Amino acid sequence: MFMGLTALLCLSSCTTKKEEKEEVGKLTVTNPVKIDTSFVKEYVSQIRSVRNIEIRTQEKGFLQNIYVDEGQFVKEGQLLFRIMPKIYEAELLKAQAEAKSAEIELQNAKTLADKNVVSKSEQYIAQAKLEKARAEVALAKLHLSFTEIRAPFAGTIDRIPLKLGSLIEEGELLTSLSDNSQMFVYFNVSEPEYLDYQTHNKNHSKTKVNLRLANNEVFSSDGYVEVIESEFDSETGNIAFRARFPNPNKLLKHGETGSIQMVIPLKNAIVIPQKATFEIQDKKYVFIVNKNNVLESKEITVTGEIPDLYVIASGLTANDKILLEGVQKVKDDEKIKYDYVSPKEVINNLRLKAE
Repeated sequence: MFMGLTALLCLSSCTTKKEEKEEVGKLTVTNPVKIDTSFVKEYVSQIRSVRNIEIRTQEKGFLQNIYVDEGQFVKEGQLLFRIMPKIYEAELLKAQAEAKSAEIELQNAKTLADKNVVSKSEQYIAQAKLEKARAEVALAKLHLSFTEIRAPFAGTIDRIPLKLGSLIEEGELLTSLSDNSQMFVYFNVSEPEYLDYQTHNKNHSKTKVNLRLANNEVFSSDGYVEVIESEFDSETGNIAFRARFPNPNKLLKHGETGSIQMVIPLKNAIVIPQKATFEIQDKKYVFIVNKNNVLESKEITVTGEIPDLYVIASGLTANDKILLEGVQKVKDDEKIKYDYVSPKEVINNLRLKAE
């Protein structure tokens, strides 16, 4: 009798505890909302000078003079390097002497032809010799000019790998020159984003973008998208955009990296509060409340983020009921009681204005 009573009390206690465990209190549930909005998306980018070239030798010889230093700003036409010019100066003097001789020969041939001592063809041959000699002079002057390497445009000198007296071959790298007055910033956009961009940019106006630098600070000047490449990358499915940024303080350098921040407009976007989500192994989930008031976890894909809200690419519809709060306190297949709050009220409580 006593043992039976004890068993009955134990069963009653266990049943009560089980019921208490199932009773989690009322939770808050809402719906995703479909709105027209926009969000800022970041794209990894590469920063390039508007002009960046390698400066190489066009003649072989010894490096006689270096007139600039690494990191120095130079003007267009400024002398940068000189290759020992002696041999090319000698070649020019030789060509000039041969041209002078050809002039005299032509004058004599013309005088004799006028007196019918020689035929006109002799005069024409002498004329051809003079033209050839003058061409040799021009070529020698060109070779001599190649011994002076000048800046083709204003810019900043990069590293100079060679030292004075180095023997250099034709085509050898002397340095690089970058025009950093303005910068090109390249970033890759997916095919769907490209189509959305072209659809919403029907007048083909330039789109303003910002640049976040490697130190997480936003660059002081705005940039504008001005070029879209003509082909998609077959491996990544992306297409390259190019934005132009002014660089008055020369802060940006060729080869830097950063992130382009571009405002993406969205029509009929599905958005939910960020606090309604939870993560498992870098994937985002929400709890959906089914018709029996039972929780079911559902993986979602987030395409964008605005303050306190996620823009959903897939996984939810506007008709789904989602758990708003307490996602860390519940689990799959748990039956709940809830209070429903409209999405508009939720957003107002987040102090956001839907655009």
